[in-house]
Amino acid sequence: MEIITRYFDDFASQQKAQYEMLFPLYKEWNEKINVISRKDIDALYEKHVLHSLAIAAIIEFLPGQRIVDIGTGGGFPGIPLAIFFPETEFVLADSIRKKLTVVEEVAKAAGIRIIKTLWGRAEEIPE
Repeated sequence: MEIITRYFDDFASQQKAQYEMLFPLYKEWNEKINVISRKDIDALYEKHVLHSLAIAAIIEFLPGQRIVDIGTGGGFPGIPLAIFFPETEFVLADSIRKKLTVVEEVAKAAGIRIIKTLWGRAEEIPE
């Protein structure tokens, strides 16, 4: 988590708490369903969360916008971005249902309410 605050230091206390919850949640879920390389799980913040937040350094999503993360896998970049932009709706889509189960459970446990999931292929996403 320290690497995240090195680059992004203006989180509300709720956002910081949500980011801190990600490691134990993903570690637990990754033991059941492999959504992150087992060799990368201990570097979750550096290799997954920080890389996801690099988008926030370039693009500012606005309240009320809908952002679609196609091929989200385990929820990257969608989950970290949803925490960063709590007024923006994120739709995380993937063709593998078990990965979306992890996304849904991590989002629920971390209190991220602006995430919706969509199971299917990119060309099946409604406009």
